[in-house]
Amino acid sequence: MKRHYWLMKSEPDVFGYEHLVAAPGQSELWDGVRNYQARNLMREMKVGDRALFYHSSTRPPHVFGVMEIVREAVPDPTQFDPESSHYDPGSDPDDPRWWAVTVRALAPLKKIVSLDDLKANPKLADMRIVQRNQRLSIQPATRAEFDEVIRMGGGLAKP
Repeated sequence: MKRHYWLMKSEPDVFGYEHLVAAPGQSELWDGVRNYQARNLMREMKVGDRALFYHSSTRPPHVFGVMEIVREAVPDPTQFDPESSHYDPGSDPDDPRWWAVTVRALAPLKKIVSLDDLKANPKLADMRIVQRNQRLSIQPATRAEFDEVIRMGGGLAKP
């Protein structure tokens, strides 16, 4: 099985790594994504893939921990819920527009890795998060990029 690597962004005050750890089974549906490119990337995710959990819209923005995909993409139920802030009245239940994967916390990094630190590392020059205009909420990463970010964070802390 070939594992793929990702970077997935969320605002920590909305859904941070701590929220994931506190969820039953330390897993949660990664819902509410409303970007077609990000949606398409989620549909490529496979069980066992790894993702860097990135806290955005905070100072400094940073990679906080690692999670794994534990369930492949399913229709995002929030698109059909009129009470949800992610409701999409144009989405058809027979042909859903939005998808979500289930993720599980693996471990936080021993120390956060800020966006500035990512940008300063020449080994990460091609990583999408450091590229101008590449601020997509879900991004593919290479194994080498994933491993370098873990190294920069001092490795994984005990969960």
